[in-house]
Amino acid sequence: MRAARALMLLALGAACGAPAWADDYAQALQRWRSAEDVNAWIGANFSYDPPRALQLSETQRRRTGGLPILEPQDFYAAPVGVCVDLSRFAVETLRRIDPAAAAGYLMIEFAPVQLQGQTLRLHWLASFRRDGQHYFFADSERPGHIAGPYASTRQFIDDYAAWRGRPIVGHRELASYQRQTRALAAKATP
Repeated sequence: MRAARALMLLALGAACGAPAWADDYAQALQRWRSAEDVNAWIGANFSYDPPRALQLSETQRRRTGGLPILEPQDFYAAPVGVCVDLSRFAVETLRRIDPAAAAGYLMIEFAPVQLQGQTLRLHWLASFRRDGQHYFFADSERPGHIAGPYASTRQFIDDYAAWRGRPIVGHRELASYQRQTRALAAKATP
């Protein structure tokens, strides 16, 4: 099924003038020009990894500090992962091939759910802007889909909550997927 989908997307891309798939990530960076190129590859190649999702759960991060998020070149070589792996690949790739797109991360916080004793609440997507409009992609729930244009991120969040059928309790647009540590203000001593 995945191979048939890849062939269909490759034929469609060739008909539309999209670049062919590359043998490796460095070659892809030379060929790809837009979010649509990255997104077509994601749609044809990404597979979700449920065991990794549990390993990256909030419960496990508290216990072990979590796993490293896949480097884009490693993800390209084996496109299996979870939402944060996929969004990192999309954001870092788009930043390299189309800096004007202002690629960034959208972290969505759902009400927590328990799955096999693990707490899951965060979901990551990639965002970009074009002609003053907001677009969202690299969604592990619907790989190969670009949502937009939206006038604002809030508008997308409202639509996404309805589509997922889950209330969203918060969201943040971020420059990095890495957890930001809060700097403590130095206390003056008398």
